[in-house]
Amino acid sequence: MNQKLLFNDGWEFAKSGLDASAPTGLKFQPVDLPHDWLIEDTSNLYENSIGWYRKRFRCPAADRVLLAFDGVYMNSTVYVNQQKVGEWKYGYSTFEHEITTALRTGENEILVKVVHQAPNSRWYSGAGIYRNVWLKLRGENFIVTDGVYFSPRILDSAANRWLVTVQTELHLATKAELTQTIYAEDHVVARTTSIITPAETKGPVEQQLVVENPQRWSPANPQLYQLVTQLKVDPPDPDGGSTPVVVEGLTQQIGFREIILDPDHGLILNGKRLKLQGTCEHHDLGALGAAFNKVALRRRFKLLKAMGVNALRTAHNMPAVEFMALADEMGFLVVSEAFDMWERAKTPYDYARFFPEWAPRDVQSWVRRDRNHPSLLLWSIGNEIYDTHADERGQEITKWLMELVRQGDPQENAAITIGSNYMAWENAQKCADLVKIAGYNYGEKLYTKHHEVHPDWVIYGSETSSVVQSRGVYHFPLEKSILADDDGQCSVLGNSSVSYGAKSPEAAIIADWETPFSLGQFIWTGFDYLGEPTPYHTKNSYFGQLDTATFQKDSYYIYQAAWTDYKTSPMVHLFPYWDFNPGQIIDVRVCSNAPRVELQLNGVTLGCQDLGRAHGVQLVATWKIPYAKGEIKALAYDETGREIATAVRRSFEDAKRICLRADKADLEANGVDLLFVEITMEDEAGNPVENATNRVHVEVTGAGRLLGLDNGDSTDYDQYKGLSRRLFNGKLMAIIGATLEPGPIQVQVSSKGLPTAQVTYEALPVAPEAVVGVSAQQQSSARPCRLGMADEIPVRKIELRCDPDRILTAERRELTVEARLYPADSSYQEVEWKVVSDGGIDTYIAQVEASGH
Repeated sequence: MNQKLLFNDGWEFAKSGLDASAPTGLKFQPVDLPHDWLIEDTSNLYENSIGWYRKRFRCPAADRVLLAFDGVYMNSTVYVNQQKVGEWKYGYSTFEHEITTALRTGENEILVKVVHQAPNSRWYSGAGIYRNVWLKLRGENFIVTDGVYFSPRILDSAANRWLVTVQTELHLATKAELTQTIYAEDHVVARTTSIITPAETKGPVEQQLVVENPQRWSPANPQLYQLVTQLKVDPPDPDGGSTPVVVEGLTQQIGFREIILDPDHGLILNGKRLKLQGTCEHHDLGALGAAFNKVALRRRFKLLKAMGVNALRTAHNMPAVEFMALADEMGFLVVSEAFDMWERAKTPYDYARFFPEWAPRDVQSWVRRDRNHPSLLLWSIGNEIYDTHADERGQEITKWLMELVRQGDPQENAAITIGSNYMAWENAQKCADLVKIAGYNYGEKLYTKHHEVHPDWVIYGSETSSVVQSRGVYHFPLEKSILADDDGQCSVLGNSSVSYGAKSPEAAIIADWETPFSLGQFIWTGFDYLGEPTPYHTKNSYFGQLDTATFQKDSYYIYQAAWTDYKTSPMVHLFPYWDFNPGQIIDVRVCSNAPRVELQLNGVTLGCQDLGRAHGVQLVATWKIPYAKGEIKALAYDETGREIATAVRRSFEDAKRICLRADKADLEANGVDLLFVEITMEDEAGNPVENATNRVHVEVTGAGRLLGLDNGDSTDYDQYKGLSRRLFNGKLMAIIGATLEPGPIQVQVSSKGLPTAQVTYEALPVAPEAVVGVSAQQQSSARPCRLGMADEIPVRKIELRCDPDRILTAERRELTVEARLYPADSSYQEVEWKVVSDGGIDTYIAQVEASGH
C-alpha cells in the first residue's frame, strides 16, 4: 500500500557562511525537526548563513519514492547520495522531489542546503526546515499529490440539499476502483464508486454525490465531515479470481457552508450576515521561533477564539497545512495569503528575485493543497504590492495570478483578493477592479467614497489598527499621545499610535461598525511577532493584542468587549495595575461587553458609565483618580441593572513567593506535546506583583525538557533558549516539551531572595506508532545574560514622593522629590534624574540637584 511517513527523525545539522559550496569540514549535530536555526541567538536573528541538514537512512522498497517538505526557509537544494534531486526557492510553499533514481541499496544520505541571506523579509522569517518532512512510498497506482478536489454546491437551500463533486487525479497502470465516502464521524452520509481504466486518467476523474441536510460549517458551529478517498486494484490471482485491495487511502476533513460576498450587505454565511472580526498573524511562535508546533498554534487559536476572533489572515504567506486544519476544526474563516512582493522587491534578498520563474509553481502548490478547507474564505494574491501602484504591469500580473489560482480552483471554492495600502491611487484601483474583492490596508476613510463609485466592489479591511503597545506599560496621561519613550516601550493605556494606523483600538472597532457594507476587518495583529519593532530598533513588534509569550495585553480585552456578547459570555476588564506614586493622577479604564460599568475605590463608588453601540461610541470607560493604596473594583451590569461580572486590582508589595501555573496538568510523551507554565510572583498577602521583574532560573528534569523562556519584552535580548530570564511586568512563560519517554516531569524555579518553587507534571504514555518519525533531543541550555546579571535582584519600581503642592512658581522655586527603589535591596541603586515635559521630552525650564543614590 502507498504510504506517507513522517520523516522528522535522524537528522543532523551544521551551519556555514554564505561562501561555502559544500559542508566539508563542518561538525554536524543531532537536530529535531521542525527546526529554526536563527532563534538560537537573539543577538543575531538575521544572520547570513547556510544551514546544512543531513540524514542517513535505509529506504523501504517502492516503485516510486518522494521526499516532501511542508516548508523550508528558503532557497533550498536537496541532494540524495550526492546527486541533486531538486531545488525550491520560496520559503513558505510546500514541495516534493522524487528521489527514486538517486536511491541505492543499503544506506542512503540526504543533504539539504538552505540559504539564508538577509534582509529577505520585513519581519523575522527564521531559517531552516521549519515544518514537517515526509517520505512518500508509491506503487504503480496512486493518487496524485493534492489531487482530490472537493466542491460542494447547494441544490436546494430550503431543503439543505447539496451536490458534491469530487475530482481525483490518478496515475494508473491497471484498471482500478475509486470510491468516495463522506462520513459524519462513523456514519456514512454518502458514497459512490467508479471503475477507472488508465486511459481515463488523462484528466481528473469526476464523481458526484448528493448529501441531504448536512449540518453547516460556521465559526460558531464548525461542523466537520470526513471525505475518504480509496483507490483499489485487483491483484493477480492464480485461480482466476481477484479480491480488490486498497492501494491508497486519503482522509480529508470537509464542511458544508454557503458563502455570499455582497457589495452592500457584506458577508452572508449560511443565510446570516456575519462581520469578520479578524486578526493578521505572522508565522513565528515566539520563543519557538519559526519551528512549527501544532500544540502551540492550537493554544494561540484558543486565545484568539476567547477574544472573539472569527477570522484569520495569513500575513503574508501560505500557512502551515496544520493551520488550515485547525481553522476548520476550531471555527475561523481564513484569508490565505501568498506573497508580500511580486517583481518589485521590498528588501534586497526577498522572493522578488525568484517570482517571475517560480510563482506558477508556488501558486499551484498553495491552491491545490488548501482548496478543500471549509475555513477558506479568500485567496489573497498579494499584500501591499508596489507593482499594483507603479504602472500597468501590476494589472498584468494581477490577471496572471488570478488565472493561476483559477487553474487550481476552477469551481471557486474561494474568491480572489488583494490587500493594498495603495487604494487611494488609480493603478491599485484598477487591480482591485479586476479581483472585485477589495482589501484595504489602513484605508477606512476611503470606504464610503469607493463604495459609491464602485458599487460592485466587496470592501473589507485587510489590515487595520496597528496600535502599538507593551503589556503592562502605562505612559500617563491618557490624552497625551506618546509613541516612543526612553524605556523602549509603548503605552498600552491607549495613547501610542503610528501615523498611518488607528488612534486607538476603539477607533478601529468604531470605523468598522460605521461601514455595514464592509465584510469586516483584520487588525494588525493578534500576537506580537519577531521583527518589525515599530517605533524602535528592538527585537519584536508591539502591534499585538497578546505578546510573543502569549500573555494578553489590556487591548485584548477591549476587542473582546466589542466582539463578544454579555448575554452568553459576560466580561469586564480593569486597568492599569494598582501600584503608583502616592497622589499621582491615574487614568483608570474599564472595558466590558455589558452596557454599564461602575468603578469603586476602596469600597466607595466613583460613578457609573454606559458603554457600547447602544450608548454612542464610548467603548472604554475612563476615570481620573489620585492613586491611593487599596483596591479598585469594576462592576458590569446588564440592561436591568443586574451585576454580571467584576474585576479587581489591588495594591501590592515586593515579591515573597514564586507561583507556577500550567495550561494543563500533563502532556503526551510523543516528543511534540507542550506545557506552557506561567511564572508569576505574589507578595506576603497573596496579591500578584504585577510589575515584578525578578530574574528566575528554570530547571526541568525527568520526562520533559525546557524549550524556551519568553516574557514578551521587546527590549530583552536574553536568550529564548537559555535557563534564566527576568519577568516582564510580573510574567514569564516557560515552554516545556515532551520527550519520547513517559513519567514525571519536575519543574524547579528559583530567584535570589525567594523560596524555590517546585511542581511535578506527568508525561503520559502513547501508542508506539505515535512517535514514529519523531525526534525529541534538543533542549535549552545555560547561556550568558545579556540583560543584567545572573545573580541579581532587579528594580521593579521607582516611587516618587514629593510635597503636596507640586507647582513651581516665582515665589516657590524649589521642590523636594524623594525616590524610593523597590525592592529596597535591589542590585542596582543608581538613579538618573531628568526634567522632562509631559511628553517625555527633555526640558530646561528646571534643574535637578540629586543627593543619595
